[in-house]
Amino acid sequence: MMETALKIIDPHLHLFDLTHGEYLWLKDDNPPYWQDKKLIQHNFKENHLCLSGELSLAGFVHIEAGFNNNQPWQELAFHEVNCSSPFSSIAAINLLDSDSQFTLVLNKLLLQRSFKGIRHILDSQALSLLTSPQVLNNIKQLNQLSKQRLSNHKPIIFEVQLPFEDTQACRALHNVISTYPQLTFAINHTGFPPDFVVESTLNKNALATNSIMSSTQNHSTWRQNVISFAQYHNVIIKCSGWEMINRHYNADWLNKCITFVIENFGINKVMLASNFPLCLFSQTTYQAYWQYLLNLPVINALSEDEKSAISADNALYYYFD
Repeated sequence: MMETALKIIDPHLHLFDLTHGEYLWLKDDNPPYWQDKKLIQHNFKENHLCLSGELSLAGFVHIEAGFNNNQPWQELAFHEVNCSSPFSSIAAINLLDSDSQFTLVLNKLLLQRSFKGIRHILDSQALSLLTSPQVLNNIKQLNQLSKQRLSNHKPIIFEVQLPFEDTQACRALHNVISTYPQLTFAINHTGFPPDFVVESTLNKNALATNSIMSSTQNHSTWRQNVISFAQYHNVIIKCSGWEMINRHYNADWLNKCITFVIENFGINKVMLASNFPLCLFSQTTYQAYWQYLLNLPVINALSEDEKSAISADNALYYYFD
């Protein structure tokens, strides 16, 4: 009797159509200045998300990829026409927009059936953004909208991309989370854990804006912030983006990071994700990435229900109405 394939709902991936979208960050002349950027300067469509054998893709969450940052609803509309699998969308938005412009963009996004939340990449600007009166006013508006929609929709998701080793930015994030409880805050890429296992092979192509350094102190700070953000009922975390820290990441490092996150957040607030196609910087295929992740000791030790939670059920709960 054949075993049932493990369902994957990937809560963090990107699709590119270079003919229709802008994707300014993918161009050679624009940051990030990765030597291996050419590996992802291609179209990546739904049919590239190939899983087979013991794995089955049941859906995904598309994270904004710079299709059209001035009119971010265009990215959602494009994928809604061109994708056939169940999926939800996280849209780009400019948190520094004026009140009226922010409202205009939100109203456009609400017309898209796949809309579930927003992302403004914080990175090295996290502190200045999360303490800006204009940004906080826009987050307040987002919080109010989420509250108004709760009878028919899940809370709006605010995607958080910043390194947990940035203590001041994390303090500002605590203030935001405490003040706006109607939003769900999704930590991207595990808060960029410093690579404490393979210091000698620290990737020279890691995001310069993250200033990710491999040190005992930085790892300790990351751990402290994982613990502190895990206390919130409306904060979830996605385990992905390892290649952003070290293209040649080590399984022992991944295992330790994911173990620590599960121990603190609990199985029901943690999701495995791919960051496709950027995962291809380190793995040969989408399938290879998932097999690598699912073969880690921490994942093998989980019960079938726990594996289902971390690979699909939690993403279904938070990102799909």
